[in-house]
Amino acid sequence: MQTSGNNDDHIIQIEESRDEDMMERMAHEGLTITTRGTERSLMGMKRDTFKNSYLHLAAKLSPHSQLERISGAALQMQRELQWFNVVDEHKKLAKEAETWMKDRAGSSMIVGTLIAAVMFPTAFTVPGGNKNDTGMPTMLETQRIPFLIFIVTNTLSMFSSSMSVLMFLGILSGRYAEEDFFKSLPVKLIFGLTCLFFSIVTMMASFGSALYLILHEKLSWVTLSIFILSAIPIVLFSILQFPLLIEMTNQTYGGGIFGKYK
Repeated sequence: MQTSGNNDDHIIQIEESRDEDMMERMAHEGLTITTRGTERSLMGMKRDTFKNSYLHLAAKLSPHSQLERISGAALQMQRELQWFNVVDEHKKLAKEAETWMKDRAGSSMIVGTLIAAVMFPTAFTVPGGNKNDTGMPTMLETQRIPFLIFIVTNTLSMFSSSMSVLMFLGILSGRYAEEDFFKSLPVKLIFGLTCLFFSIVTMMASFGSALYLILHEKLSWVTLSIFILSAIPIVLFSILQFPLLIEMTNQTYGGGIFGKYK
């Protein structure tokens, strides 16, 4: 933030640069300052050389340097809407936010659909086969605990991936009104990514338990190696998606721009 000899100019510069720390401090202290011996409201009628008041400046789109601090156009849109509700300068960002959200939801929905498509038939082709007389799985009696782990993780992966697909489908079919970027769309994306992550974890657990049931008697060392390798996709997903997930959660449930002073 630049400085000058005029306190009114300081306020205008704070508004233009979107200095959030300074704005939060002023909001916490009552949104007033003393200018030339007279107490003035931050939302007063003082105008700059272009006849813009503080409210005009607050309604403008944030500088590019401020928007770059937030990843993704949808998160930038949500951040801007926390500054001001509906202004013409946000129309371009709203379109970019819609495109970003649809791309993210579309690619994630493909992953969720593939997981669901794999886990559904796996539940009916259990390791070891079924008994001819009863149709019950053979390993349900011989390897009860590992087999139950396989069935439970397979079921959880199937349902969580299906839930993530439904969330992403809800995003793709949304109306994308500007107010949807406050809560509706971010919450759907957070829930969808969380379900997708859980489905990947349970899918790898189901895969590892299935291989254990098949190979544990003669190739136990192979099973251990596969369990270790199964953790790699989980770690990669965490590295690639968790920063976005955490940022969206903090921004959606963090109480807004002035939330920490409430």
